[in-house]
Amino acid sequence: MSASVPSLPSLCFVIPYFGHWPFWMPFFLESCRANPSIDWLLFSDCGQVEHCPPNVRIVDIGYDAYCARVTRALGIEFAPQNPYKLCDLKPALGYIHEEELRCYDFWAFGDLDLVFGDLRAYFTPERLAHKDLLSTHRRRVSGHCCLLRNTKRMREAFFRIRDWRTLFSDQKHHALDEGAFSRIFIRHKNWPDWLFRLAAQANPWYRRAEFVEAFSTPDAKVPWVDGGFDFPRRWFWNDGALSNDRDQGRAFPYFHFPVWKKNAWAALPPQDARALGVLAASGRWEMSETGFHAMQS
Repeated sequence: MSASVPSLPSLCFVIPYFGHWPFWMPFFLESCRANPSIDWLLFSDCGQVEHCPPNVRIVDIGYDAYCARVTRALGIEFAPQNPYKLCDLKPALGYIHEEELRCYDFWAFGDLDLVFGDLRAYFTPERLAHKDLLSTHRRRVSGHCCLLRNTKRMREAFFRIRDWRTLFSDQKHHALDEGAFSRIFIRHKNWPDWLFRLAAQANPWYRRAEFVEAFSTPDAKVPWVDGGFDFPRRWFWNDGALSNDRDQGRAFPYFHFPVWKKNAWAALPPQDARALGVLAASGRWEMSETGFHAMQS
C-alpha cells in the first residue's frame, strides 16, 4: 500500500494596511493569484482594487475604526498616530481576528513589499505537520512572512511578551514581531551554532518552531546562499515561479524588497498604474532596482 499524501493545511495571511496602495500592488496581487490554495485578508482604507484575485479579500475599514477594534479585542488603549505601529501587533493578529480565521489550520502575518513564488512548494504539508511556527529567517521571527498554527496556544503566545500591554499601547514602534516575540521561541541568537543549538533544545517553544533561512531579502544584513554579500540584482517571475540572476536552478518562496523600496524605488518617477497593471497581468516580468519591467527573452 502506498503512503498517503498529506492534505494541504489551510492558510490565511492577515495584513492591516492604511494609507495608499503601493505602486507595486498589481504584482503583489498577481503573485497571490498564483497561490490559489492560500488566502489573504487585508484590512484597509485604501479601497478595492481592480481585478482582485478571488483568494484576496479586502475589508474596507477606516484606520480609527480598526484601532478601536484592536482596543476592544486586547482590552488596551490603542490609538497610534502612525499606522506603522501596526507592525507591533503582528503576533496578536490571530487573536484579534480569531473569528475570521476560525476555519483555517494556519494563519500568517506579513507585509506588502513582497512578490510570492510557489509558497506550497516551500511550505509543504510535511514541513507544516510538526511545527507551530515557521520563520524564514534562521535566528529570528521573520516579520514580513511568518506562519503560525491556528491554535489557542499560538494565538495567545504574544501574551508571553513582557509588558505587552504597555508596549502595544504606546506610540513608539518597538519591532515586537522580530524582537520580543522572537525571544519567546529563540534566545541567545548570537551564540556560536553548537552552543545555540544545545541551549535552544531546552526551550519547548523552539522545539515546535522552524527557523530556516529562505534567502528572500537581498541587500540586508543576512549573508546570501553562499555565505557572502554578493546579492542578486534581477529577479524573475514567470507564471508563479520565482528565480533570480544569480542562483540558477533555485526557486524561491518569495522576494522581499525593503531595501529597494526605501532607496532606489523611492527615487523613481511616478509610475503609470495602467501600464503596471497590464505588465503584472502578462504573467512574466522582472524586478530590479529600476522597478518592474517586461522579462527579457
